[in-house]
Amino acid sequence: MTTPNNFTSPGDSQQPTEKKTENLLTPTALITGITGQDGSYLTELLLEKGYEVHGLVRRSSTLERSRLQHLYADPDAYSTRLFLHYADLDDPTTIRRIVTKVQPTEFYHLAGQSHVGLSFDIPESTCDVTAIGTLRIMEILRDQPTPPKFLHASSREIFGTPDINPQNETTPVNPNSPYGCAKAFATQMVKIYRESHGLFFCNAICYNHESPRRGENFVTRKVTLAAARIKKGLQKSVTLGDLDAARDWGYAKDFVHAMWLMLQHDHAEDFVLATGQSHTIRDLLQTAFSHVSLNWEDHVKVDDRFKRPADACQLLGDPTKAREILGWTPTVNFEQLVALMVDHDLEISARP
Repeated sequence: MTTPNNFTSPGDSQQPTEKKTENLLTPTALITGITGQDGSYLTELLLEKGYEVHGLVRRSSTLERSRLQHLYADPDAYSTRLFLHYADLDDPTTIRRIVTKVQPTEFYHLAGQSHVGLSFDIPESTCDVTAIGTLRIMEILRDQPTPPKFLHASSREIFGTPDINPQNETTPVNPNSPYGCAKAFATQMVKIYRESHGLFFCNAICYNHESPRRGENFVTRKVTLAAARIKKGLQKSVTLGDLDAARDWGYAKDFVHAMWLMLQHDHAEDFVLATGQSHTIRDLLQTAFSHVSLNWEDHVKVDDRFKRPADACQLLGDPTKAREILGWTPTVNFEQLVALMVDHDLEISARP
């Protein structure tokens, strides 16, 4: 399947703007990070709910955007209710132009440098994109005649190594990675804009959430892909770092549903999105490899180079507030999630 040639520039936003004036009841969403795991699932959810969806994408030498590829071929979606615009988070002039033309009712800010380990190698760009990029967007939105509801995808990394377990919305912020520090800045600024300017700005404090669309450089996908490829005879082993590191892993589709619920709430609040259950890398390996009838210990190597300089621990989220106020609960548990990912990787490993 090829990407349509009509994927062009921010000028494309002129057509949907004219359409929107014909039907003011149609909700319009603008998404940064639309080509990512969360962005693609959120796009599907919003299209199902009748939204007109606009996404910001970075200009690159390739048009490979596999997570949205199935929507390109849908005549009822692409260039009808789904529109993509070129923009970078360090280019506020272009973003302002797009926001002014589209006039979204909801803005989901999901973009950013999201790899925690990598942030130690590129701290300056991580902070510029993740922290200052968020600030630039909020400045643009508060200047609009009718500012949209705004959701910032925050991270459990803002808590660093917390003394409180599990963590909730009142847990002190104490990051221990450049990524966590950048997210902490953005999270606090969202709160300041909400309280100082009376804007509907909120933070979704997300714990780890995975899916078959997760990038292959994240440990969950690295493990499930290895299990599938080893089962198919395509590789023999996988090398990892700290096998005792524990995370609260949920399903990305569940998390984007919670994000949508947050912007349907009658006022802006911050919510921790998590499962409330923690598992180690060993648990992940055991679940993934047993799903394909393999013993993980026969195929896993440990290399200290894969360990982070400072790793957050005791990360377990308390989703009580989201459950009681939004009525949100995860629908897929850890074992189901891992099986879902392994099955997907078995399928793609079987392709030519």
